[in-house]
Amino acid sequence: MENLTVLSGGMGGAKFLQGLLHGITTGALPGVSPTARVTVIANTADDWWLHGLKVCPDLDTVMYTLGDGIDPDRGWGRRNETWSAKEELAAYGVEPTWFGLGDRDIATHLVRTQMLEAGYPLSAVTEALSRRWLTPTHGEQVRLLPMTDDRVETHVAIADPDSPSGKRVVHFQEYWVRLRAEPAAEVVAVVGLDDSTPAPGVLDAIGGADLVLLPPSNPVVSVGTILGVPGLREAVQQTAAPVIGISPIVGDRHVRGMAEQMLTSIGVEVSAAGVGLHYGARGRGGVLDGWLVDERDAHHVERVRADGVACAAVPLMMTDHDATAAMAAAAIALAGER
Repeated sequence: MENLTVLSGGMGGAKFLQGLLHGITTGALPGVSPTARVTVIANTADDWWLHGLKVCPDLDTVMYTLGDGIDPDRGWGRRNETWSAKEELAAYGVEPTWFGLGDRDIATHLVRTQMLEAGYPLSAVTEALSRRWLTPTHGEQVRLLPMTDDRVETHVAIADPDSPSGKRVVHFQEYWVRLRAEPAAEVVAVVGLDDSTPAPGVLDAIGGADLVLLPPSNPVVSVGTILGVPGLREAVQQTAAPVIGISPIVGDRHVRGMAEQMLTSIGVEVSAAGVGLHYGARGRGGVLDGWLVDERDAHHVERVRADGVACAAVPLMMTDHDATAAMAAAAIALAGER
């Protein structure tokens, strides 16, 4: 295998990518060339504008993680960050105060916003930013692409007894950061998704891949929104490459994030099998050829197989790069069974 394509959200996808690249470098992935290239198609539906700056959380989390600049404790933002700008904005009474941009992180958003305002599309901006983070660490091995150059933003409807309608719609970042995903998500609306188009290189990366991987990112607001870009799901269904997914649900709970809340909002069973069946078999209109579940969810394997998807149970906790590389190796092995 020379070309691997990964549809990635933020923290879960970035951590998986670290292990995947570690496996390529160490030769731990059978059948994968040591010179294999990895194309990352990242979710941009978490994006928003804050203080006049374009913020792309998932793109930046992947970029900082693979470029060794991520804060390892938070799993997002820059290492050794300071917060003077955030504190000064709060002193001026500028809202929102619940979402802060670190002083070092602001530089990325300034450059991105200036380039966008100069007329460059997000894909070109991402390529430019990647030269700082990915080229020194991975050369030409990794290419980071936004799912679309168009503006797409996720909003969540929650109950609000003080509203005449009984509901209130908030941006995904407010739901996640300020509200901590505690109110039930009644509706998830991805504004602009239906009118978006895949960014340059996205369809080619899927069609020309030797393997397409769906890492343990949120199946609704990360991988789900990527697949929601018109033409992208069809590209995944039509590629000659095997498509293998990895469950973000372990023991009927998400490992990190809010997969449980988002799955509940769309009526999908919160289980390893539930997510696998939600993605569905390619032979039956879905996107999967294979699905990895954790050993604790081995009882779900036959249920997934009955839907036409190859399935295996392996350890899925990304405790270190070797453990994550072993997950990638298991995905490759499963791809050989299709």
